[in-house]
Amino acid sequence: MSHLDEVSVAVDAAIEAGVISGMNELLITLSDDTALSRDERFTQQQRLRTAIAHHGRQHKEEQEARHEQLTKGGTIL
Repeated sequence: MSHLDEVSVAVDAAIEAGVISGMNELLITLSDDTALSRDERFTQQQRLRTAIAHHGRQHKEEQEARHEQLTKGGTIL
């Protein structure tokens, strides 16, 4: 398995786990990975950035839905 394949598998696993801190750590690790070309690093980092952004939007939507459910017919005390 090539180094790029190993990195791709690690990125897939981090995205699947959905843990932001793990994805951020991998972003930093990839920044220092000289075994990958600039384009290869960028591609893998972009996949992580997209997953992080999606996770943030999903979390915000869930919070808004929860707030709406809690405030139906009144206010939160």
